[in-house]
Amino acid sequence: MPSILADVFCILDIETSCLEEKNKRDHFTQLVLACLYLVSDTVLKERLDPETLESLGLIKQSQQFNQKSVKIKTKLFYKQQKFNLLREENEGYAKLIAELGQDLSGNITSDLILENIKSLIGCFNLDPNRVLDIILEVYECRPEYDDFFVPLIESYMYMCEPQTLCHILGFKFKFYQDPSGETPSSLYRVAAVLLQHNLIDLEDLYVHLLPGDNAIIEEHKREIVEAKQIVRKLTMVVLSSEKTEEKEKEKEKEEEKTEKPPDNQKLGLLEALLKIGDWHHAQSIMDQMPPFYSTSHKPIAIALCQLVHVTIEPLYRRVGVPKGAKGSPVSSLPNKRAPKQAESFEELRKEVFNMLCYLGPHLSHDPILFAKVVRLGKAFMKEFQSDGSKQEDKEKMETLFSCLLSITDQVLLPSLSLMDCNACMSEELWGMFKTFPYQYRYRLYGQWKNETYNSHPLLVKVKAQTIDRAKYIMKRLTKENVKPSGRQIGKLSHSNPTILFDYILSQIQKYDNLITPVVDSLKYLTSLNYDVLAYCIIEALANPEKERMKHDDTTISSWLQSLASFCGAIFRKYPIELAGLLQYVANQLKAGKSFDLLILKEVVQKMAGIEITEEMTMEQLEAMTGGEQLKAEGGYFGQIRNTKKSSQRLKDALLDHDLALPLCLLMAQQRNGVVFQEGGEKHLKLVGKLYDQCHDTLVQFGGFLASNLSTEDYIKRVPSIDVLCNEFHTPHDAAFFLSRPMYAHHISSKYDELKKAEKGNKQQHKVHKYITSCELVMAPVHEAVISLHLPKVWDDISPQFYATFWSLTMYDLAVPHSSYDREVNKLKVQMKAIDDNQEMPPNKKKKEKERCTALQDKLLEEEKKQLEHVQRVLQRLKLEKDNWLLAKSTKNETITKFLQLCIFPRCIFSAIDAVYCAHFVELVHQQKTPNFSTLLCYDRVFSDIIYTVASCTENEASRYGRFLCCMLETVTRWHSDRVIYEKECGNYPGFLTILRATGFDGGNKADQLDYENFRHVVHKWHYKLTKASVHCLETGEYTHIRNILIVLTKILPWYPKVLNLGQALERRVHKICQEEKEKRPDLYALAMGYSGQLKSRKPFMIPENEFHHKDPPARNAVPATVQNGPGGAGMPTSLAINTVRLEEGTTEETDKLKEKSQGVVKVINKTVNATPKVTTSNGNSASNSKIIKEKDDKEKSGKEKDKEKKDKTPAATPEMKALGKDGKDKPKEERANKDEKAREIKEKTPKSDKEKEKVKKEEKASKEEKSKMVVTIIESKSTAEKEREKEPSRERDLAKEMKSKENAKGGEKVPVAGSLKSPVPRSETSESEREQKRRKVDTHSSPSHSSTVKGMAVLPKVPLVSENYSSSRIISVHFLQDNLNELKDSSAKHYINHTTPTLSKSKEREVEKKDLDKSRERSREREKKDEKDRKDRKRDHSNSDREVPQDSTKRRKEENGTTGSSKHSKSESPSDSPRLNEKEKEKNKSKSSGKDKGDSIKAEKMEKSSSGSKKESRHDKEKTEKKEKRDSTGGKEEKKHHKSSDKHR
Repeated sequence: MPSILADVFCILDIETSCLEEKNKRDHFTQLVLACLYLVSDTVLKERLDPETLESLGLIKQSQQFNQKSVKIKTKLFYKQQKFNLLREENEGYAKLIAELGQDLSGNITSDLILENIKSLIGCFNLDPNRVLDIILEVYECRPEYDDFFVPLIESYMYMCEPQTLCHILGFKFKFYQDPSGETPSSLYRVAAVLLQHNLIDLEDLYVHLLPGDNAIIEEHKREIVEAKQIVRKLTMVVLSSEKTEEKEKEKEKEEEKTEKPPDNQKLGLLEALLKIGDWHHAQSIMDQMPPFYSTSHKPIAIALCQLVHVTIEPLYRRVGVPKGAKGSPVSSLPNKRAPKQAESFEELRKEVFNMLCYLGPHLSHDPILFAKVVRLGKAFMKEFQSDGSKQEDKEKMETLFSCLLSITDQVLLPSLSLMDCNACMSEELWGMFKTFPYQYRYRLYGQWKNETYNSHPLLVKVKAQTIDRAKYIMKRLTKENVKPSGRQIGKLSHSNPTILFDYILSQIQKYDNLITPVVDSLKYLTSLNYDVLAYCIIEALANPEKERMKHDDTTISSWLQSLASFCGAIFRKYPIELAGLLQYVANQLKAGKSFDLLILKEVVQKMAGIEITEEMTMEQLEAMTGGEQLKAEGGYFGQIRNTKKSSQRLKDALLDHDLALPLCLLMAQQRNGVVFQEGGEKHLKLVGKLYDQCHDTLVQFGGFLASNLSTEDYIKRVPSIDVLCNEFHTPHDAAFFLSRPMYAHHISSKYDELKKAEKGNKQQHKVHKYITSCELVMAPVHEAVISLHLPKVWDDISPQFYATFWSLTMYDLAVPHSSYDREVNKLKVQMKAIDDNQEMPPNKKKKEKERCTALQDKLLEEEKKQLEHVQRVLQRLKLEKDNWLLAKSTKNETITKFLQLCIFPRCIFSAIDAVYCAHFVELVHQQKTPNFSTLLCYDRVFSDIIYTVASCTENEASRYGRFLCCMLETVTRWHSDRVIYEKECGNYPGFLTILRATGFDGGNKADQLDYENFRHVVHKWHYKLTKASVHCLETGEYTHIRNILIVLTKILPWYPKVLNLGQALERRVHKICQEEKEKRPDLYALAMGYSGQLKSRKPFMIPENEFHHKDPPARNAVPATVQNGPGGAGMPTSLAINTVRLEEGTTEETDKLKEKSQGVVKVINKTVNATPKVTTSNGNSASNSKIIKEKDDKEKSGKEKDKEKKDKTPAATPEMKALGKDGKDKPKEERANKDEKAREIKEKTPKSDKEKEKVKKEEKASKEEKSKMVVTIIESKSTAEKEREKEPSRERDLAKEMKSKENAKGGEKVPVAGSLKSPVPRSETSESEREQKRRKVDTHSSPSHSSTVKGMAVLPKVPLVSENYSSSRIISVHFLQDNLNELKDSSAKHYINHTTPTLSKSKEREVEKKDLDKSRERSREREKKDEKDRKDRKRDHSNSDREVPQDSTKRRKEENGTTGSSKHSKSESPSDSPRLNEKEKEKNKSKSSGKDKGDSIKAEKMEKSSSGSKKESRHDKEKTEKKEKRDSTGGKEEKKHHKSSDKHR
């Protein structure tokens, strides 16, 4: 009842508290109070609200009541008994620890222990979280019981919340995060194991670890900055050593101050994960850090390396262990969750390669693992390179290979950089690298050098330290300390070769004297380092920032030359692979760049010992024409002893990479590329250098292939000649050069086959077999060459001749006996020296002697073999020769084709080819080859060398000079002795001067060129060479001057032989020396060199009259001049040597030259216009035999008249006299008067007396005039001008005198006695006077003027003899004019072909001559007196005054029409008459200015000097003969001369 009532009150309480009416509430309160005796206050306190109880007065404060009830409830319902601290419940916890720490080896399981733990928790109210903590603690202490604790914790976790374990671990890690705290490794391990078993998440635990990721990134950045600062400090130049010391001290202090950084718990955990093999979680941690940051800590790197060791173990044991090595096996991890061990390369790729990538450069911490990885790589490459696997496997292997390359790039090479000079690792790595193609290797080196070092702070530091050390070593490297420095370089190179070599190469490029010591010091490198060096060289060569030319744009940069030289030396000395370098050169050539051929040239020269130099002596060249042994002994500058291995290496590199032929073809094509593509913007000098370099390298490289490739290799690689030329566009000379060894190999192998087949031992049989084998081999070549040229070409020369010329070499034509003897004698001397050497040990003596004896035997055997070979070749040529030259057009055309297609291209190809060409011409002559005119051939070679010289490069000029030298040697041999000439040329078809159309070359002696005329011809050739040389020297063009000086230096042994020509050259070269000293030092050096050599040759030069008799026998002169007609319709019976075509060519050439010389040529034209008429008109009347006789007469008279004219021209200075044979050398002058008297006494016949008188008179007159002129010029310019006006009148007087005499004789030509060639010495002019004149002449800076020489250069190949007397231009011109007139007169007359005029005529002429001589003598005496008076005045003039007269004298000479034998003008044709010429002269005269005169005077002077000072040495007999000849034809010419000289004025 009370309880129910209490419930009712409770409901009412709730209801009334909700009502708004207060009285109802009050009623309720009263009701309850009234019923208190029914319901106890205890029941009410249970049921009613505290506020109601307070209002009823049952409790004091409701709030306090509430609090008290909550406390009581908590205490009753919520408070559990749990002990967290060990001291609170030490018994329970002690039992727990005892339970966990007991011996677990028995049958105790984690489940059993778990049950016990639960009981302990229940019994002792232990805190479950603390129990978990204690389990972890015990696990830390008993790490070996993974299998027990891990399941225990796993089971226990089912009773906890998932996060509890992670929080407890986090709490443990936090405990050690004090600056001084160090996290124990056992904790890391427990955390790692729990992570591995997925009992906690890495993300949950990671946040509890320090430091934060941001701090790690900051630290990484700081390391990079520090590394860069270190680099900067190392590269900085510090001037004060004290400052550096202070800085070092500061650094040390800073290092001491810096505290040890707080423990990096993330890295500790990572290390633990790696140690237990949890690669998955370890990778996740690494990914959250900067690359290689984690592995840059050594413990982590070592842990990862250990993991890799374990993973690769089975595969390494299977394929990687070297034969015979035991190795120490690595036990696998007990952990089943560790990565699976690799059994195959595919598994290796999946697991291990990834680990290695995270390791990066820090594989360096474990060299053993490094070696294992490399060996696995080697094993893989072996498998990769063995064919026969399926397509799928191949694809897998390709993927694996690319992965291996990546590992090499990212791990192996950077690790090698961080290893401390470990040579074994370098060699180990090379074992794998050498299986890669060089392209891959070089790519790897490139990455290593240019990118790897920037990827990591450690590598940045290492790079800087390496450079610093390299600088230190290079500063101290000398020839003396090569060994110690080399060791240091080797040590440094084992780890960082790219950086070291880069620096060394940069030093070599600056200082080429470092090359030798550096090459010697590199002997301590590993194979890998040598390969890296090859790459570094190529990279240095390909550097796009470097200019390949010097600033003057004319020479190749010295850095490139130094590198090339270094290349050659280093590749020869050490076994470095060449393929990359050779391919680089080939690629550059493909790109049209030929600079880098310099490298190939050096490499071939050093490795194969094959030199290409233009400085070879003739002895060396001769040795080069022998066999291989002789070449090696006597052909090169350096001894080629030890090139066998290096040349074999070079050969293998070329063959393995198929570069032999491509390089040859590219070089052959690039020669023209240099000129037409590469050379556009470049300086001409540089283009020439590049062309030479390209050509020389081709010759050198081709020579190397020919001597080193086996026959099969060579034939397999070189295509046939037509394919080379037509498909590969190889120039013909280069194509034959490449094919030549192939033909020789072919023929010798065929010959050997035939010999074996038939055992016939007779010499004839052998020769027959040889010829058969030649035919077999060469027949296809004959067919192939037809396509190389137009069909027209084969009208003149046969394909057989063409192929024979191009396929033979000097080895085939002659045996260099003297070279063989020289080398054998050297060996004998050597053996004697060995015998005499007392100090040499006996066994060494024996060895050396054996070596010398063996060499001697080899040489003798080789000589014998070559002799037999040459005899066979000559037999073959003898049989072939009749089909060689077909001459379907003209012989002239045949020679043109021969020179154009054979001689000229080949003579500038190489020095030996130059000698070969000269030899071949001689051989063709000696074989008496039909249709071959030796005379024409030599004439064409010597006549116009200007164009060939001007178009040569420097080295081509040198080779062309050699060719001319050999040609001149032959000519000089024939010229030297009549017996030799008669034996070798007398009856040979090559020396026929009348070329029959019938093709009959036979023995009409009258058609042969006799010895004396040949000597004239040789003089003509010498004169032509002088003319061309002076022209080139006059041009001022760099190429012309350089080339002609080179050519002149080469032909010095045989030219100049004639004194006056030598003097003319000497003066011109001297002028070049003066002009070029400041401007072009290279030309100055060349000119000085030549000048010195020329002076030393001077004693061997001879006067002109000793070189050839100036008046040739007239009969034999005829054929040479007659045959010069055009080969046209008017000449059915005789072919002209100089065809119309040739003449047209020369007139065109003259036109071109005219443009250059402008006004000056006008003067020349006046005197010369007649010349070509002689050449051509002769032919028109060639059918008349009478003309021949007439020409004889004219030639004789022409020469005499020329002489007369020279004497008579008032302007003739002493120099003219000298040239005109009037003058003598100074020492001879004193004898002049005595000689004259003696001659007068001796020559008693009236005829000769009269002649002499005339001559004397003439000479006196001319000398007086000349001396007067010189004096007046010196006095003043105005007097010079007056003289000019006077001269014509003097000349006119003489001319009138002549005319009157001629008229008196009824039109017969009266000879003038005082001709230039007169034997009478210079009359009474005193010696001192003459000397003075000569001095003035000598002060002239140039002997001749370019314009006149330009004229000369283009003279057509005109009368072989008439040109020959043109030792002075005057002679030839007047002689030609005379010939013309006489030709004209005689065109209707018929003379028999005889050579001397009738006696009666000659007597009449003699009488006239006597009269003339008397009048001349008188005038001379007068002039002498005048001269003596003026002599004193002349001496007083200063040098500066002298120079003015020199110019004016030149002008005077020029005016006087003495600029003879220059070019013909356009308008001339075979039928031109002399009259036409006269008109032209008139026109030209009006045009010519004073300047023209001055210019031509210079030319005149040169020519005069060239023929001077030789007369006195002649015998009296000769003199009388010449006078007789002059008598016969002199008068008419003299008259003509006066006319022409008048016109000139």
